[in-house]
Amino acid sequence: MKKSTGLLWLFVLILPLSLHAQKKWSLEECIRYAWENNLTIKQQELSVAQSQNLHFQSKMAFSPSVSARISENVNWGQSVDLSTLTILNHVRSTNTGVGLYADMDLFTGFQKLNTVKQEQVKLNIAVQEVQKLRNEISIEITRGFLNVLLAGEILQAAVQSRESVAEQCSRTKKLVDAGSQPLSALLEIESQLATEELQVVDAQNSLRTYYLNLSQLLDLPEGEAFEIVIPQLESLQEMEPVSVEDLYYASLELPQIKKTEYNLEQRKYDLAIAQGGRYPRLSLSFGYSSFYSDANKKKEDPDPDEGTGANPIDDIFGGSSAGFWEQMKNNNNPSIGLSLNIPIFNRWQVSTNVKNARLGLEMAELEMKNAQHMLMKEVQQAANDATSTYLRTRATERNVRAMEESFRYVQQKFDIGMLNGTDYIVSKTNLFKAQSNFLQAKYEHVFKLKILDFYKGIPITL
Repeated sequence: MKKSTGLLWLFVLILPLSLHAQKKWSLEECIRYAWENNLTIKQQELSVAQSQNLHFQSKMAFSPSVSARISENVNWGQSVDLSTLTILNHVRSTNTGVGLYADMDLFTGFQKLNTVKQEQVKLNIAVQEVQKLRNEISIEITRGFLNVLLAGEILQAAVQSRESVAEQCSRTKKLVDAGSQPLSALLEIESQLATEELQVVDAQNSLRTYYLNLSQLLDLPEGEAFEIVIPQLESLQEMEPVSVEDLYYASLELPQIKKTEYNLEQRKYDLAIAQGGRYPRLSLSFGYSSFYSDANKKKEDPDPDEGTGANPIDDIFGGSSAGFWEQMKNNNNPSIGLSLNIPIFNRWQVSTNVKNARLGLEMAELEMKNAQHMLMKEVQQAANDATSTYLRTRATERNVRAMEESFRYVQQKFDIGMLNGTDYIVSKTNLFKAQSNFLQAKYEHVFKLKILDFYKGIPITL
């Protein structure tokens, strides 16, 4: 009973690990994982958070600034008693002051308002940069994913070709043993079998390399089991003509274009902020302060032998003084003020800022136009590539069918001794080459179709 319980617990502990090792990744899961874990994307997402903070701070610039001040001063030389404006000669005194102050800008040439709008645009740019990185990593992962699928199919074709040659080698050996074919025919087939073995090894190496490349794109932990889902790709359909103009207008919403549009808008606000430096500035301030001084305390005669009990210092300070809180109440000093700052001459600083802002605006316009021109070229290239790969896939598919028929005919003639081993090997090699070319053309065409979907704004899936 204990042994059965132990085996049960062992099965329970091992099952999750085996299930984890058997997990297969679809293309969508690979892309989603990369979006969540790619370090470059995470860095840019932090930039978005910083832009959000700066946008919030630009809004808070409209609120007043409030500060409190507390001071404590000790004087023992010549000083002034602030409560009586009396000069004190070498008398130690302590002054305590408190104050509350606030100020805010009423008008700054609309610079603060334009700064808020500018920070919002910067936030939009940061968001577009994140999306741009996501799109780039999606394309790279799609290419890597399709490379794995291609390598897998080439490996499968290589294995099938090797098995076919191995069977042919076995039949040839029987024919040689029976005296129907010369020994050279067997030697040639055995040589071809060794070549087929090498093709299988090369295909295995390619598959392992492409798996490594894909796992590195995903930044998977080292040693983690990784295997992809093999999707059912649709058979090659007739390709409709691609409208470059429609594709271009659909791709204008891509982040690399929206980013340049937002950058142009940001430059406009730069110019507005620079021009705001020519306006007067109106500010409102408010303050409330009070103080306490112990120099006005009542002074008792320290020497009773002098008889009168009076101290000359009492005459200076009036003989009596209010307490701390009473002084604070009596010495309060509220204030309110308006200030108008009119710029007259600032060494051409504002004019220089305006000129540079205009130049920045022109540069942003050129950058946007250049991005649009580049996009048009990319769209034209994508449409041309999709058409070219479609035609190549069709041609290689027909070539494979022709090579299969040719090889079938060659194999029949070789089996009855009407052809030598050299012709068989050449035909077999040509067939495998045609199959490899077809697989490469097929997956390249699938990738180019996904690029078209990307420009159309369609999520990349398989």
